[in-house]
Amino acid sequence: MPLNPDSPLAKLMATLPRAGKVEWIGLRPARDEVMVATEVVDAETGAGLVGDRYKGGSGKRGITLIQAEHLPVIAALAQRPDLAPSLLRRNVVVSGIPLIALKGRRFRIGDAVFEGTEDCDPCSRMEDALGAGGYNAMRGHGGLCARIVEGGTFRLGDAVEAL
Repeated sequence: MPLNPDSPLAKLMATLPRAGKVEWIGLRPARDEVMVATEVVDAETGAGLVGDRYKGGSGKRGITLIQAEHLPVIAALAQRPDLAPSLLRRNVVVSGIPLIALKGRRFRIGDAVFEGTEDCDPCSRMEDALGAGGYNAMRGHGGLCARIVEGGTFRLGDAVEAL
């Protein structure tokens, strides 16, 4: 049942004190290959990120995002001293805005517009990437999947703004 947009809870959920920021961008060139970090990327409407192996796949998963503030938590739960974003296989690391607040909403990064579609749950590959318990270390911290509503270019340092 959808939330009444005029309800006090809906108003609280829509209140974001500031924009976020793109901290890292990565592309998966092919299955089981190391992610490639980049400073700029093109997003194509309904498709995905140019250069990413998932481009052209499911529109609701055109891009995956993870919260920078969750990386130290995942590292601690996986008993690792640090954590390279590429190990988590997400396209974009974002800081300063709660990604969960963008689920079901549209948001802009650079010239592109996205819509948060679903949680980005971890996959079994996290056991190999993070060690035993890696899957569970990421549960609840896997980030957000989004579809690309309007294609465009975005880059490191760009704002992540709810629309």
